[in-house]
Amino acid sequence: MTPEPGRARHLSDIQRLAWLRLIRSENVGPATFRSLINHFGSAEQALEGLPDLSRRGGKAAIRICSREEAEAELEAHARAGARLVALGEADYPPHLRHIDGPPPLLSLRGSGATLAQPKALAIVGARNASLAGRKFAAQLARELSNEGYVIVSGLARGIDAAAHEASLPGGTVAVFAGGVNVLYPPENADLLQRLLAAGGSAISEMPFGWSPRGRDFPRRNRVISGLSIAVIVVEAAKGSGSLHTARFALEQNRDILAVPGSPLDPRCEGCNHLIRQGATLITSTADVLESLSGRIAPDFVPDLDLDEPGHGDGPIAEGARPTDRARLMEALGPTPVGIDELIRDTGLPARTVLVLLLELELAGRLERSPGQRVSLLV
Repeated sequence: MTPEPGRARHLSDIQRLAWLRLIRSENVGPATFRSLINHFGSAEQALEGLPDLSRRGGKAAIRICSREEAEAELEAHARAGARLVALGEADYPPHLRHIDGPPPLLSLRGSGATLAQPKALAIVGARNASLAGRKFAAQLARELSNEGYVIVSGLARGIDAAAHEASLPGGTVAVFAGGVNVLYPPENADLLQRLLAAGGSAISEMPFGWSPRGRDFPRRNRVISGLSIAVIVVEAAKGSGSLHTARFALEQNRDILAVPGSPLDPRCEGCNHLIRQGATLITSTADVLESLSGRIAPDFVPDLDLDEPGHGDGPIAEGARPTDRARLMEALGPTPVGIDELIRDTGLPARTVLVLLLELELAGRLERSPGQRVSLLV
């Protein structure tokens, strides 16, 4: 059955379980998930095909999330009053679905309506923010919330907490680096409860119960920028996570707005650098509204007509010759290269190249980079 234009589909319980099993399986990230669905046509069929693809890529055995593990995670969500929102469903954030490799499933606590609002702005900055920085972040968040924008941040200390606190009445979205039930830092537990009680949302792409590691925070920052039409940076040191969020925003074609600061304050070095690199300098809410004027229409309707993302090509890699694999491996290296460039260079059919890359990725031998680029892991 084809849905009406502009309306979302809803995964069945069987589909949702299969999606969860697939994304929780070894070496399956968001981009790989999409490739597998496009190739096999459904998550259930992809799960059946994983062992063979991995073996052809050079890995004898791949860990596949069991039905029991996935059911236990779904039950844990239900006990905590949380749920899983799938790419293509009505509550899935409209801007996030258009980034390169959107998370196929998001754990959600709180309001799906807040999460699905298209007028979303990220406010991020230093954890050890100055009093002035926190006050200005709160002012921006409060006034932008009053203008109808949903404020997105990472529920960290400093700027994040100030932005969430000030935008509680209008609804705000907190993105977790760990499982949606694992709060970091724990000192923000009261803020989280008030955020949820006020109609806000807490989300994560990580497994329920997952304790965040250092490398999980960049993944969180990628989601923060992906949710938003623009990222506002208030106080950020050189090399900080806030600058990583700005880099992701640039890759996702989001606007970057930065608050200037004293050259004598290391917490302002990152913002001043962003401005020198072309970020919009802002000193007031009016500056933000002027910069975003016309950026999004009030009647924005997301294109959410997905059920399973692809129709499936069926198994084909059995027809790939050893010489095809050798030609692709020769073209690959540790430096990221575009997939289209690989297809042109090797002269192989696009379908063959895509499946061979999928085999390598499932075997843990391939890394994906922004801009549809891939490289060999060495």
